[in-house]
Amino acid sequence: MLALCGCHLAVLSPAGPVSEGERTILLDSLAIMLCIVIPTIVATLAFAFWFRASNSRAVYRPNWAYSGRLELIVWSIPALVIFFLGGIAWISAHLLDPAEPLKSAAEPLEVEVVSLDWKWLFIYPRQSVASVNRMVVPAGVPLSLRITSSSVFNVFFVPQLGSEIYSMYGMTTRLNLEADHPGDYFGLSAHFSGDGFPGMAFDVQAVSAQEFTAWVAARHRAGPVLDDAAYRGLLTQSQDLQPYTYRAVRAGLFEDIVGQRLPPGDGPTTARTTASALAVTAQRRN
Repeated sequence: MLALCGCHLAVLSPAGPVSEGERTILLDSLAIMLCIVIPTIVATLAFAFWFRASNSRAVYRPNWAYSGRLELIVWSIPALVIFFLGGIAWISAHLLDPAEPLKSAAEPLEVEVVSLDWKWLFIYPRQSVASVNRMVVPAGVPLSLRITSSSVFNVFFVPQLGSEIYSMYGMTTRLNLEADHPGDYFGLSAHFSGDGFPGMAFDVQAVSAQEFTAWVAARHRAGPVLDDAAYRGLLTQSQDLQPYTYRAVRAGLFEDIVGQRLPPGDGPTTARTTASALAVTAQRRN
């Protein structure tokens, strides 16, 4: 129990259809595997008890070597379980394809996500606003996310909403999520990316549709503009940034990031690696 104190039940506390489906796959897989594990444990204890030295009724057969019927049972049951488990995992996982739009009467909210060193940028192209380290969304509305990286490989993950997915420089990945009800959900980077990785987290705030409209309107009244110069400022490495917003976003900024028409971030560096690089450079010049 002490070893489990660091665990979090977010994956088992779904707040959206994707995470609900993933929890079902996890529990179904666990139940199927327990159908083998529990009988095996019981049989092991039963055999050990029956063939104990003090049991005179147990028949000792030192010359026994083979039984076709027993071999059929030993191999067929695990094989059937593996086929069954694999089929359920395969079919269910494909039904939760990250790029597949979620079925809903509501129009999806488009959000463009950029992983930087060491923070997250969220751009709302239709609303022309942006935020850092906080994603505000309307509850009950599908989210159509386009995700990329400004520098190194990263992973976007909101455990209570569903699938994690990679963010890669020069590429776009797609993810569809939804928060069923209002609440605050923890988001994180699920891939080590340098010194500031431990603090590379963000909040997902699911609010009502009216509150989201009011939030967008309030953002338009205050804050800087996210243009090329502001984006270059975001490329500077920083850690544990408090969330803030931009009142306007230059059109096509996300496409220019993906198309590498804007400079990449420096990526994670340390004094040791910088010193090593300088030493190698000096050695090559000599």
